[in-house]
Amino acid sequence: MRLLALVEELAAQLEAAGVSFGHGTTNAFDEAAWLVLWHLGLPLDELDLHAERELQPQEMEAARELLHRRIATRKPAAYLTREAWLQGVPFYVDERAIVPRSFIAELLADGSIDPWLSDRTRKVLDLCTGNGSLAVLAAMAWPEVEVDAADISPEALEVARINVDRHALGGRIRLVQSDGLAALPGPYDLILCNPPYVNAQSMAQLPAEYRAEPELALAGGADGMDFVRALLRDAPSRMSPQAVLVLEIGNERAHFQAAFPRLEAVWLETSAGSDQVLLLTREALAA
Repeated sequence: MRLLALVEELAAQLEAAGVSFGHGTTNAFDEAAWLVLWHLGLPLDELDLHAERELQPQEMEAARELLHRRIATRKPAAYLTREAWLQGVPFYVDERAIVPRSFIAELLADGSIDPWLSDRTRKVLDLCTGNGSLAVLAAMAWPEVEVDAADISPEALEVARINVDRHALGGRIRLVQSDGLAALPGPYDLILCNPPYVNAQSMAQLPAEYRAEPELALAGGADGMDFVRALLRDAPSRMSPQAVLVLEIGNERAHFQAAFPRLEAVWLETSAGSDQVLLLTREALAA
């Protein structure tokens, strides 16, 4: 059997099983391709190059077994492969941390945040760092900065340590266990935060793939804004005068605007539109 034929076979099984996507892929075909290419040790962006490859029986059997685990456990594929990718950069991940998928990664890669920074930008905070991916991408994007990567979960920070070491950034990224900003006096020139923001009604309706992740990293209270309220209250005291806060709130823009009706926010364009990530200046927060 050719590789492409196996991908199509497994994609059909994923479709029939009704699994949910959103942890690196958005559809059954891409997910099947990911699992097959990963199993064969091939680059995940080289399906076309290897589509006609004839597979050995043991290769097909092992790929099918991986697919059946995906269906039976309803775990995100990244938890099965122990690997996730953001902006072409590989990261280790397991059940101790949320699967990285932040749209802030796009803004780091395409330079959208750069106009808000200056040559005085030296100290960056990645709050709710999870597996450390945004901290790593920030350190890669700005070689002159130092990054504090903070999370309330010591287990998540263990995963972040793996990624900081993997990308040889231990000299510039400091891992900090902190409940919100409690252990982070600052001041910071830039704060990045992809917090728990899913509202209670949405949490109750999440597919099994999302329930496999740490609830602590997802649940944001009745309107999804519990963590955000404390963050915006405390952030100005942790920010330098010209600092900005880049905050991801997913599909909660309506709840955000209801909670902070007078806050002047700049909404940033991502591949998911302009209502997922916002930027706040220290001046706007202090006002």
